[in-house]
Parts: sequence; structure tokens; C-alpha cells
Amino acid sequence: MRPAPAGAGHTGRRPDLDRAPITVAWEITRACPLRCLHCRAEAIPHRDPRELDTDEGRALIDDVAALGTRVLVITGGDPLARPDVFDLIAYAASRGLHVGFSPSVTGRLTPTALTRAVDAGTGSVHLSLDGASAEVHDGFRGVRGSFDRTLSALRHVRDLDVPLQVGTSVTRSTVGDLPGVAEAIAGLASTWSLFFLVPTGRGQVSDMLDAHEHEATLAWLADVADELPFRVRTTAAPTYRRVRAQRGLAEPPAASANDGRGFCFVSHVGEVHPSGFLPLPVGDVRKASLMTIYRDAPLLKRLRDPSQLGGRCGRCEFRRTCSGSRARAYALTGDPLAEDPTCNHQPHPGDDARAASSPGR
Repeated sequence: MRPAPAGAGHTGRRPDLDRAPITVAWEITRACPLRCLHCRAEAIPHRDPRELDTDEGRALIDDVAALGTRVLVITGGDPLARPDVFDLIAYAASRGLHVGFSPSVTGRLTPTALTRAVDAGTGSVHLSLDGASAEVHDGFRGVRGSFDRTLSALRHVRDLDVPLQVGTSVTRSTVGDLPGVAEAIAGLASTWSLFFLVPTGRGQVSDMLDAHEHEATLAWLADVADELPFRVRTTAAPTYRRVRAQRGLAEPPAASANDGRGFCFVSHVGEVHPSGFLPLPVGDVRKASLMTIYRDAPLLKRLRDPSQLGGRCGRCEFRRTCSGSRARAYALTGDPLAEDPTCNHQPHPGDDARAASSPGR
């Protein structure tokens, strides 16, 4: 398998997440024909005329490179809806960025398109598989035949010899299929990324796991992850770090990253958000550099300061490496600094003092 470009992996030294994100995700378009039940973007059928154009996209890529960020994720919508997507990939790769390409499995995702993306400089490909059967996956994605097309695309990426990240949305309708998905992607994926539903966009609270279900699912994942033939990551589930730590297990990748801390999101119209799941604009790349926005936006600075957290998250002994899902806290309470309502960990009396005095776990 082709190795990741220099700078894309772990360097052995923790980056300064106050100065630069490890990863920037750029939603280059919201156009997508799928009708996914969970869609953060609430995708639209046609491209928005307000999208960042090609020159503005190159300027954004220059900003990302100037920050010292290692990874640029090109996502959507369906990024293949933009005819300049391969040019943008090539430009980002020429600036030394590891390009993660996250297309939707639509009619545009042909073997030729995948090959062009890799030839342009894609460092890794992300595809979503949300069930171990067509019934579950197609029901979740809202399009019949999506399951079979996804499996075909997964196999083609494997044959292109580029790292493949498979994403799975974790909801009440998909959680029972997680063992089957893990089995289905063995021999194909280099990373399995589990996205724990945040009720934003089309995502509904009724589809989200409750605190007990989150805990049980993360405990299962911690028990099996190190035996799986691929790396495991979680999104919108920083509590996975706490669950692993309580079992004496090693930290997962990017062990301190969270919404606005080590990660930020740029929308199709240039708005900067802490993440795609925390849709609070903190700046506009048409008006200020990404460096200035990331380092100086008041909300991002507060999100990176554990002392600003409220409730149990503010008292928790794991607050420096976990800090709870800021996106889910905002979605459920309206306050991005509130305690994470889907974590059932109860800090012991005095844990807040130990957390405050700890230099970081």
C-alpha cells in the first residue's frame, strides 16, 4: 500500500493545537443527489452559485498550507459535482498537503473518477458504509443500489493501492450492524472511522444513541479495536478516549482533537465553523485568513480552553483529552460549552481539582 505523504502521520511530538489544526475539512459544494437520513449539509440538488470559486479555493489551500496543517479533507455534498475538483486536489498536493478525498457514492463515482483523483494527488480516500446489508445501508442512504455501488468502489480503491478510510454513521438504525461492517471491510480498509450521530442538518434526536447506548457502544469498540486489522477512529465521540483510558489502553489517534481544537471546517461559501457538526460560523475566508480566524476567533479560543467547560465536563478528570462532544452539547442544549448530555461518566468529588492541576493527560 502506498505510504502517506510526509507530515500526514504521527510525528512523535504533540502539535500545538492553539496555533494550527491538524486537519481542515473543506466542503467544496453542497450539491448531492443522495437523500441520506443523517446529512449534516442538508445537501441540495444543484451547486450554489455562492461557492468559493477555483481561484478562491487555491487561496484557501495556500492558507491551509501556511498554517502548517497536515491534512486537507475535500468533501461535500458530492465533491465530484465540481468539475475543478481534480485541479483542486492537484494544487493541494503540490503545496505539500495530505489530501483526503471524501466523495459520495453517486453515479459520478466511476472507476475513472477515482483513478483521476488518485493520479491528481489524493493521499487517502474516504467512503461511507453504514450497514452490513443493502437493507440497512440503502435505507440509511435513501437510494436503492447504494450498498452494491459502495462495495464496488471500496474494491476499486483497494486496487488503486491508496489508503482507504471507511466511515460508518452510528445511529439506532445502524449500531446493530457494526460487527458486520467491521467484517465486511476487513482486507479493504486501512482505517475505520465511526461517526456518532449529532442531531444537526437532517439528523434527528430520535436517531441518536442515548448516554447508556453511547457508553455500551464505545465499550464494545474499545474491547475489539486493537484486534481489528485496521486503525479505528471516532468522530463526535471524544468520550472514546476516556473509555480507553479507563481500560488502560493506549490513546487513539489525534487524542486531543475536538470541534475547533485541532480541527476546523470551511463551508462551500467560505464560512469557518469549529466542525461540520457544530454549525456556528466563526469567520469567513473571503474576509480574513484562515490563520487569523483559527487562532483568534473568540469561540474557538473558548473551545480550546478546558476551564470554559460547564457541568460534568468542566469537573471531569478527562476534560483535557476528552472534553465531550461540543457539537452534541450545542445541538442538545444550545450551548457549545455545556456538558455532553450523551456521556454518562460521573466525575468523583475532587476530580475537578486534579483536572485543573494536571498538565494534560
